[in-house]
Amino acid sequence: ALIDNPELVKAQKMGIKVYSYPEFIYEQSKDKKRVVIAGSHGKTTITSMVLHVLKKEGVAFDYLVGAQIEGFDTMVRLSDASIIVLEGDEYLSSPIDRRPKFHLYHPQLALISGIAWDHINVFPTWESYKDQFSQFIDDLTPGAQLIYCTADDTLSEIVSKHGFAITKLGYNTPDHEIREGKTSIIVDIKSYGVSVFGEHNLQNLNGARFICEQLGVHHSTFFESIKDFKGASRRLEEIVRSELCSIYKDFAHSPSKLVATVNAVKAQWPNRKLVACMELHTFSSLTKQFLLEYEDTMDKADEAIVFYKEETVAHKKLEPIDPEEVKMAFGRSDLKIYTKTEELQKSLESGDWNGVNLLLMSSGNFGGMNVDEFAKGLLA
Repeated sequence: ALIDNPELVKAQKMGIKVYSYPEFIYEQSKDKKRVVIAGSHGKTTITSMVLHVLKKEGVAFDYLVGAQIEGFDTMVRLSDASIIVLEGDEYLSSPIDRRPKFHLYHPQLALISGIAWDHINVFPTWESYKDQFSQFIDDLTPGAQLIYCTADDTLSEIVSKHGFAITKLGYNTPDHEIREGKTSIIVDIKSYGVSVFGEHNLQNLNGARFICEQLGVHHSTFFESIKDFKGASRRLEEIVRSELCSIYKDFAHSPSKLVATVNAVKAQWPNRKLVACMELHTFSSLTKQFLLEYEDTMDKADEAIVFYKEETVAHKKLEPIDPEEVKMAFGRSDLKIYTKTEELQKSLESGDWNGVNLLLMSSGNFGGMNVDEFAKGLLA
């Protein structure tokens, strides 16, 4: 949606009322209980978990989510349901409405999963980015409930200084155990097997559980319903596995997501070598200033690979990046760097995948690679 969109320009000339989509969603849900899931990471996953459980429990609800979810035909639904669950994005509403989307929803029940600098093209400093979350908390109506992750120090500090007329409820990583690549959560001495894994996903699951509890779902019911939740599309999604190798893909591109995802796969399979491959694809990740935020993010990977297309850098009108600068930024002298898809594929195809896992992380597709087909081919 660009500011010179001919439909937008014509509507403005005709004096027609123009709504950004978050404004429109709010207008349609003024009389509903609005639940907003916000945070720099985990939004889509937590929202998906909540929707999965409410659907299984037969609760009527509307929703807006940022990815295609299994079991749901569309990414948005508006009906006469009395609850709406919204993924609360901090990105701008529209070219003519420069407010972050989540400032427009006015929820009675909100969750923040964590804060890690993102969208550098809109929020050029860490402070300007953090301020959006402080404002989100301050704008909550008196009596609203805020659920937040206490594992995030920045978030905990902001929550302690803002929102004095609201109820606050903290959550963290639940007690759990990992056996042979399978995770179980332990609550009240009971063990519940789950399909997701990684500390960040277990925190997401706990956040979703707290939201569902506020909507009347008992925790034992929640765990029964979440058992078969596979995850949102491209969020630590297993593409293929053999007896000795699992290959995952993930949307991870920001530094915080990278750390969480790499660490999750390594912790799940501590006895397997991990090859982690990420694509620098977004405006932020290809900016020299922001590149430095990636220091130590892939340290837990036994072998780390970074891919970026020089054409993407040029297309985004950014300064060219030298592979040595990328190595310096990540703080790994053994980092392998590829700028051509074929070379990356050849390198991975020549690898031995016995007792080795592969993690492919990108918000793009590694310069036009069919990631699923390629991964299946590696283990064929």
